[in-house]
Amino acid sequence: MSRGYRCSVELRTLRYFVAVAEELHFGRAATRLHMSQPPLSRAIKQLEADVGALLFARSAAGVTLTPVGTVLLDEARALLEHADRVRLRVGAAAGVATIAVGILSDGTDPAAARLAASYRRRHPGIDIRIRDTDLTDPTCGLRTGLVDVALTRAPFDETALTVQELRADPVGVVLRADDPLAHHDRLRLADLDDRRWFRFPQGTDPVWQSYWNGGRSREGPVVRAVQECLQAVLWNGTVGLAPLGHDLHAELATVPLIDMAPSRVVAVWNTGDTNPLIRSFVETATAAYRD
Repeated sequence: MSRGYRCSVELRTLRYFVAVAEELHFGRAATRLHMSQPPLSRAIKQLEADVGALLFARSAAGVTLTPVGTVLLDEARALLEHADRVRLRVGAAAGVATIAVGILSDGTDPAAARLAASYRRRHPGIDIRIRDTDLTDPTCGLRTGLVDVALTRAPFDETALTVQELRADPVGVVLRADDPLAHHDRLRLADLDDRRWFRFPQGTDPVWQSYWNGGRSREGPVVRAVQECLQAVLWNGTVGLAPLGHDLHAELATVPLIDMAPSRVVAVWNTGDTNPLIRSFVETATAAYRD
């Protein structure tokens, strides 16, 4: 990087940075990392000092990435993905009983919490590795070998994958609360044809992208994380789709879509993988989401 960058950055600090960059909010990032906000803020300030440049622009309106922060985010994601792959390969070579679980779902979902508690009780001696992923990879690293099983949402390209549906959630459109359409009881996709939507980066699974774009090509800002989607609605007045039943900012509203297929919560793994820990995970998940 520029400015004579010579420091050695810990992977933990990079994970902190990525969490803040994806949430664009220090409080939410701290909650996601299961830590308090002050040490997270100190770690980011130290990282900025090491880099020699601001990574975030802070204002009363919120937090945004600077150009330097945008560059570091891409590099940090790549480095952390590589580090996760190395850790899994080393663990496999050492014969450690480990299962890597990719998650692309709402962390506040009671069913996900039940699943975590049940699986820990069922396998107290297992090293469970969690990989929280953004919206650009609905399989959460499954195809690249980063995880053994994923808890995610369909649809996506299911080639060479086995999918177990756990639940189906109705979908609505997320709008600013002052949007005229926000006062409707229900909407159709056609009601949104003249609006700008958020989009996923080029290379994202086309089946996944088509679903969240309502089955057609859209124009609008490119996003990678849930919080980026919500910020795009707040700042740009774009629209986007989301499963119903999630708490949103007071400035946002969700209106049910009557012609949108439900969003399916699924467990997915590579077809032919006979790891008994995966089978146990799917069985536990099925029970957790049925309760």
